[in-house]
Amino acid sequence: MGVIDEEILCAGWLHDIMDNTETSFDDLHAQFESEIAVLVSSISKDKSLPRKKREQAYVIQLKESSFNAKLIKLCDISASLSDLKNYEASKSKKLREVKQARYYINIIKNDLLSNHNYPKIQALLESANLIFIRYGQRCISLR
Repeated sequence: MGVIDEEILCAGWLHDIMDNTETSFDDLHAQFESEIAVLVSSISKDKSLPRKKREQAYVIQLKESSFNAKLIKLCDISASLSDLKNYEASKSKKLREVKQARYYINIIKNDLLSNHNYPKIQALLESANLIFIRYGQRCISLR
């Protein structure tokens, strides 16, 4: 992607830590700079909420997140979609993953496409569209 900002790169490496461990915002803030903690938390779901409310809150959170957080989320989605062929799960589980990825991309894509500092964003979105087609889903509009 051409990202050289150390905070973005660090947050990218840590993007799933709050979702997959007991690490809190305060833990990240104490260990890393505040910007890194903010980026990671802005793309992490609030585990204290019930599942349905958690997803609703996460959608709002993604919409309101910074460009850098959306960039990290796009890279996360792209990596997950690319690795789907190695994912040992049922077709229906994979399809749910693809649908969720498509949904999240639709939330963040306009802000990503409006920033011309990272021309490879377009290529990641085009690659995602190829995977969506493979799973019988409509392409996302890249306009």
